[in-house]
Amino acid sequence: MKERPNVFFEMEAFLPKKNGLYLSLVLGNVNVTLLNKHAKFAYKDEYEKFKLYLTVLLLIFSFTCRFLLTYRTVDALFNFLLVWYYCTLTIRESILISNGSKIKGWWVFQHYVSTFLSGVMLTWPEGELYQMFRSQFLSYSLYINFVQFLQYYYQSGCLYRLRALGERHNMDLTVEGFQSWMWRGLTFLLPFLFCGHFFQLHNAVTLFRMTQLPEWKEWQVLMCSATFLILFMGNFFTTLGAVYQKYMNQDKAKAP
Repeated sequence: MKERPNVFFEMEAFLPKKNGLYLSLVLGNVNVTLLNKHAKFAYKDEYEKFKLYLTVLLLIFSFTCRFLLTYRTVDALFNFLLVWYYCTLTIRESILISNGSKIKGWWVFQHYVSTFLSGVMLTWPEGELYQMFRSQFLSYSLYINFVQFLQYYYQSGCLYRLRALGERHNMDLTVEGFQSWMWRGLTFLLPFLFCGHFFQLHNAVTLFRMTQLPEWKEWQVLMCSATFLILFMGNFFTTLGAVYQKYMNQDKAKAP
């Protein structure tokens, strides 16, 4: 009986289905269902490599902008790359969901929020307030991409072991944030994740304080502050909920 839902899930994943609203708007009525396990796993593997390569590129780019180049044009290129990256992730993840990947909830929605944030940063004009926040934003980007690099190797190792033991589905992904299945050997990663969450809160507070300055004119300041606050609340409480859930499950397992 425990194996039957997995069998049905496998069968359903190969049935043609209508695209969701987002894919319909982006791709139209193109059928994105992959018809065999090899094609599905190959697409998932390519998605993981795409995330890894872009994370390394963004890490190098943010370091360059933070310490080597201070031109607004280079900053705009960096923010444009962020917009393209997150837009591409949302499309690829929608295709993966159509093919059986169990990505859901906040870890999907946060990429839409990140796309919006990067777009607002891209439109923020050169000025005194932009320069005040520039170094902090680039430091944040540098840190977040470093943490995502660590997460990729940790999560991919977890998934490899769990798939080998038959405890995870082949289409499960490494995703941003903490998932309950990542509990094994997590002690080194959780502090990095929570520091990243509070960095987002720090950005939100900094930007909100900037709106109290007499120089404040750009709408991007308040919009970025609100978006960073949404990212903090979503990431922090979702991660905290997953940790609490896993802790409670462990207590139940130990109970006689």
